[in-house]
Amino acid sequence: MDIRPTDALLVIDPQNDFCEGGALAVDGGTAIMPLIVRLAERFDRVIVTQDWHTPDQISFASNNPGAAPFSEVDVAYGRQRLWPDHCLQGSPGADFHSDAAPAVRKALAVIRKGYNPAVDSYSGFFENDRRTSTGLAGLLREFGVTRVFLAGLAYDYCVRFTAEDAVREGFEAVVISDASRAIAPDTAAAARDSFRALGVTEVEAGSLLG
Repeated sequence: MDIRPTDALLVIDPQNDFCEGGALAVDGGTAIMPLIVRLAERFDRVIVTQDWHTPDQISFASNNPGAAPFSEVDVAYGRQRLWPDHCLQGSPGADFHSDAAPAVRKALAVIRKGYNPAVDSYSGFFENDRRTSTGLAGLLREFGVTRVFLAGLAYDYCVRFTAEDAVREGFEAVVISDASRAIAPDTAAAARDSFRALGVTEVEAGSLLG
């Protein structure tokens, strides 16, 4: 697959807490970082997203007495899955993984999300209330981007929601499957079903690296 001048690579949350040893580790997360760096070398435009939570984040199980991590609760904007505390602002867990450093250095922008304690944020485009924009869509349009490629963590949450919102915002979306990792098989399957329904394409990194 050819990379066009109007393409951008969105590197989703390549952070320590989502890699092995982190508070919300995704199996295989560390292993994809060198591949993400290789991909970033091929794109003129790279943008990185970063989870950036406060300790009182509504999606932390620790802030919902009696609730366990990975359970769901009702909040003002609907159902919300609860997580272990992760990616706290300024913490080592929120830092970008060192193996992703070249890709981060190349980034034209870092989009921080999830910093509102009352609303979680998976997508790089919108918080989970589906109304509050991060500004990513406008930034991509300013850069003349028409198609986005996505890699990072996790495939079944932040990559998925960002890809879905990219399509809704009028961009072509391509998920680089082997440059992402999922939290769980069932939610990964749901992501694939959603991608097919919305017209999100999936490719392997080799088709871009040649």
